[in-house]
Amino acid sequence: MTGHRLPQPQEGPAAERPRPYPSYAKPHLPLRPMWCCGACGRPWPCADARLLLKAEYAADQVALSIYLCGLLYEAAQDLYRLDPDHGPSPGDLFTRFVAWGPYRRPIVDLPR
Repeated sequence: MTGHRLPQPQEGPAAERPRPYPSYAKPHLPLRPMWCCGACGRPWPCADARLLLKAEYAADQVALSIYLCGLLYEAAQDLYRLDPDHGPSPGDLFTRFVAWGPYRRPIVDLPR
């Protein structure tokens, strides 16, 4: 084992989606580093943000998955920095950020 550490990645770009609907409404974007919704105060992505993201990425589900995975990484970094001892579990973060996204087939086909 060598004694050096790999450099840590820099912070990613700020979340810019979902875009507000209607356009004059307050956008349901995350407030970092707490990752709560800037419009309603619930944990982000809130139900409104999920619906808006699903509608905005309806034609490109792969892009939605990539976007959500990037935000999962950013949220994990922020939330563990805030509370390294009692941060959310990786499974909870996955459920919150990625699991609700595009439909995925089960790993095995269930018998009929």
